[in-house]
Amino acid sequence: MSTLDIWNNVPHPSFDSIFKVTIAYNADNHPAKVPLLMGVYRDDDSRPWVLPAIKKAVHILSSDPDLDHEYLPIRGLPEFTDAAAKLIFGLTSPALVDGRVVSVQTLSGTGANHTGALFLSRYYPWPCTKQIYLSDPTWSHFDAIAKNVGIEPMAYPYYDPKAIALDVDGFLGTLKTAPRGSVFFLQACAHNPTGIDPTPDQWKQIAEVIADKNHFAFFDCAYQGFASGDLDTDAWAIRYFVEKNIPLLVCQSFAKNAGLYGERVGALHMVLPNKDTIAQVRGQLSVLQWSEISSPPCHGARLVSFILTNADLFSEWSRDIKTMRSRLIAMRKELHRLLTEEFHTPGNWEHIVNQVGVYCYTGLSPDQSKALADKAHIYLLDTGRVSIAGLNSKNIRYCAENIDKAVRGAL
Repeated sequence: MSTLDIWNNVPHPSFDSIFKVTIAYNADNHPAKVPLLMGVYRDDDSRPWVLPAIKKAVHILSSDPDLDHEYLPIRGLPEFTDAAAKLIFGLTSPALVDGRVVSVQTLSGTGANHTGALFLSRYYPWPCTKQIYLSDPTWSHFDAIAKNVGIEPMAYPYYDPKAIALDVDGFLGTLKTAPRGSVFFLQACAHNPTGIDPTPDQWKQIAEVIADKNHFAFFDCAYQGFASGDLDTDAWAIRYFVEKNIPLLVCQSFAKNAGLYGERVGALHMVLPNKDTIAQVRGQLSVLQWSEISSPPCHGARLVSFILTNADLFSEWSRDIKTMRSRLIAMRKELHRLLTEEFHTPGNWEHIVNQVGVYCYTGLSPDQSKALADKAHIYLLDTGRVSIAGLNSKNIRYCAENIDKAVRGAL
């Protein structure tokens, strides 16, 4: 076989819908095009927003005369991982008080997902084949991560398209019928892609079945603060599972709630039933880190560490999160108002204001979504999912008007 034959055998990739629609958006030169795709926060001028708390932390960091650029320890900056664990579990968490949490710094939430999945693929006592249950609609990002580490992604019902709400009965039904000891991927808050979270009572029902079936909870928390505006409230589900002694790990990202997308700041927390196996787990996580990234990047971790350990900076960061959430809520309310009060768009649009976080499942069909892109230059996924952060005071009426036309078949 020649070298040319080797490269010819590389198959073409199968890109998911986000990549495809993004390519179409980037190729569109229309001045009024609207990006409702990626889950990144934008201000009312459609510009990235550097949080004031982050700006202050950058100043502190750059003014430190002892700043160096040496490698961090393999498991990351200890001040960061310790503070991140306290943020997600709470200062009085029984897992932290008992010393049952092993944490490593990761390449944002994606790196935490990958490292957590890789660890489970090697050491988890799978009940049958290596399978992990993902919410349907499947989060394609983790779908690919699971496959890359030899775990088969399975779907559990999550979204009810008729009610545009949580399919709690379908969810609980899968939890009950899945093999004992199965692994379930759960999002702590501001669910991606639906914007639909379980209520506390529904979380309690979910936890009860998971505990009864001895399932493993693989928690992802990429939007802490975006659902309720309160960091503690958005960590409630994770803390409740810890109190119930449910086996779990937590993937944590500061890309969204700190605006540190490109700094890749994240953490993986393994919650153990006792301290007997801490040395083994910590050691194996170190081996995985060393073999894959050697050591994590330091700049973003130092910034987040400053914020989490400084009372004034933490208070300002909490306000910054409320600022971002408030703008998202304002856009939800205005879109709902335009569709219901001005355009009288057919259908029920209450879900726009009932859903939380960055994303909204609009209920638009694939044909309607495609028409919006092709005819109005408004780009969203064919599932009808939009990023609320892409809306602003300058484009929201244009978007609402064309959504109305799409629903009426008038585009």
